[in-house]
Amino acid sequence: MLLPDILEFSVPTIINIHEAKTHLSRLVERAHAGEEIILAKSGKPYAKLVPLDQHKERVPGIAKGRVTPAFFEPLPDAELKAWGQ
Repeated sequence: MLLPDILEFSVPTIINIHEAKTHLSRLVERAHAGEEIILAKSGKPYAKLVPLDQHKERVPGIAKGRVTPAFFEPLPDAELKAWGQ
């Protein structure tokens, strides 16, 4: 029986650590391309190699107008005690 497209999923590739050391550059490229790779030690899953989320550029001034001069005032003693200071 064929499964509908909505039920399709990819099974992660499992690679032994010894093989991963030999082919690390290739595995990193595959992970960067979106593939999930499981690193196994003695045949047991040990770690996962996945791509990082894409870095978002910072937007300067995002807090403009939100930080008042009170932000720079010393904290009250009760607050400092609550933080163990």
